[in-house]
Amino acid sequence: MDRSIDFYTRLMGLKLQSRHEIPQNDAEIAFLQDPQGKGAKLELTFYRKQKKFAQPEYEDRLFDHLAFELGDMKKAITTLRNENVTITDEPFKLGRTGPLIAFIEDPDGTLIELIERK
Repeated sequence: MDRSIDFYTRLMGLKLQSRHEIPQNDAEIAFLQDPQGKGAKLELTFYRKQKKFAQPEYEDRLFDHLAFELGDMKKAITTLRNENVTITDEPFKLGRTGPLIAFIEDPDGTLIELIERK
């Protein structure tokens, strides 16, 4: 849980809103949100009894990815690369006038799309 909270706060710019235990499930839950508190909340849940978390191969996933809009793709990719974050797709433009996008993975292998609109 600490590794994921660190990733989403330090590298993705979210703010930890709350974090608490769920004794019924032997779990811990954390909610994160953009610093202005205006966007959607991200919920992270850690189940202590779960022995292994395994992402299926990309083609077999039912859940595809999360997406975050950002202001400076070049700066973000440089920071993420310096932190040894897996960059699965380098930044590319969607069409002539579309946004710039890239894909990375969080510490557990969840695919994240980065979007820069200008």
